[in-house]
Amino acid sequence: MEKRKLGFWEIWNMSFGFLGIQMGFALQNANVSRIFQTLGAKIDDIPALWVAAPLTGLIVQPIIGYFSDRTWTKLGRRKPYFLVGALLASIALFIMPNSPVLWFAAGMLWILDASINISMEPFRAFVGDVLPDRQRTTGFAMQSFFIGLGAYVASKLPNILTHYNVSNVAPPGEIPDSVKFSFYIGGAAFIISVLWTIFTTKEYSPEELEAFEKHEAEKYQKEERPLSWFHANGRKHLVLGLAAFIFGLLFSYAIYCYGLKKDLYVLSLGLIGTGGLALIISGLFQKKGRYSNGFITIMNDFQFMPGVMKQLALVQFFSWFALFSMWIYTTGAVTEHIYKTTDTTSVEYNTGANQVGEMFANYNLVAAIAAFLLPLIARKTSRKFTHFLALLAGGFGLASIFFLGNMGIFNQEIFSIGAFTFYMYDFSMIGVGIAWASILSIPYAMLSGSLPASKMGYYMGVFNFFIVIPQLVAASILGFLVSYFFNNEPVYALLIGGGSMVLAGLMSLTVNDRAKIEIKA
Repeated sequence: MEKRKLGFWEIWNMSFGFLGIQMGFALQNANVSRIFQTLGAKIDDIPALWVAAPLTGLIVQPIIGYFSDRTWTKLGRRKPYFLVGALLASIALFIMPNSPVLWFAAGMLWILDASINISMEPFRAFVGDVLPDRQRTTGFAMQSFFIGLGAYVASKLPNILTHYNVSNVAPPGEIPDSVKFSFYIGGAAFIISVLWTIFTTKEYSPEELEAFEKHEAEKYQKEERPLSWFHANGRKHLVLGLAAFIFGLLFSYAIYCYGLKKDLYVLSLGLIGTGGLALIISGLFQKKGRYSNGFITIMNDFQFMPGVMKQLALVQFFSWFALFSMWIYTTGAVTEHIYKTTDTTSVEYNTGANQVGEMFANYNLVAAIAAFLLPLIARKTSRKFTHFLALLAGGFGLASIFFLGNMGIFNQEIFSIGAFTFYMYDFSMIGVGIAWASILSIPYAMLSGSLPASKMGYYMGVFNFFIVIPQLVAASILGFLVSYFFNNEPVYALLIGGGSMVLAGLMSLTVNDRAKIEIKA
């Protein structure tokens, strides 16, 4: 039994929910640093405040993936998670711009990002559930289109509202109305678009899914492991866990003794907790023969993930390290490096912050267009070579902001087409947009063909580790690097991010991807 080939509008409907999800995500990326600075955060404290976002993804996505693989309700398999995440995220989007103090805003970021992750992770697995293997490149490309379109609209909202005389400045410690109303619009769009996908797309029944899994069983043979194997593997987990735990303690002690930036505790505590304690608990359970539970399944499946997934892990690490540096530091880089101000109440600062929203909107618009061009290039060459080219463009585009430090150059008009005017900074964002479109589609298309159907949701959740871990590393060390080596000048973080994305592109050439590509719906 094989899955039915879907038409264009069916793939459109099943991907439409990503429009709202990405509006929420883009509002978060473009405006949270601005909110934090407005509420009193210093530039070198912002990475630590952002750590909530990737940390929630690290915890939430594999758990949601694991349980969504095992869920069936009247609403469906993945849809309950779409709905719950959308409701929570919409509420958070309404509350966050009204945060009275900095700690409250940081807490709301935690809730918002967790809610977005609850909706987002099952959407990735949804493509694997509903589409046959030959259409998955098209499915992920359609998701990338809606991601780009949603982020473009959301990133432009503060500027659009400012154009219609909504105030873009506010007294010290208050968020401008242009940002507040943008979040309200994003919250409404989030829930409406997810409901559209829920009501227009049918999931396969448990019986049909079971038939597909039997068909897949010939490709992915289930390995029966004796009790002795779990005992030996438990011993391995214990040794590795103790080593990570001890190293984490020593690292924490060194941070304390040498007075290093507190951001680095994210890494040391991560080694102690997710690296050390999780492996120790897994080892103890397996040595005692208690291996028939979800926690052990998650730990062992992570250990024995497919080879293509391991190769993509390094590519994802350096790609998302670069993206996180951009999301954290672009507002500070543009307002300080271009507009020469750090005063969050000034017209110059808020003009620059709005321009960052414009820049983010532009790279997402490019991504929406590139989403349908990249599969064509991949068909003529290969997916990994296409990803290499895209990441190369993104790396040079991100790094180029450093060299546009003069405001006259940065804002120089290049040409106009009708109502659209192109500035020098748009060329930086073209490269970033091409990379963003590729990051959101090609790795998932390469990965999905190497995953068993019965574990699609879980492995898509685990794949998020290689998005989250680099963000945690970036949140830990970028503040340290910018503070200790670059005199607290945030534009250098963008230069580091550009180099990281180029490195990711080179690593993409090592991925063993041999899947056949179909680009027609």
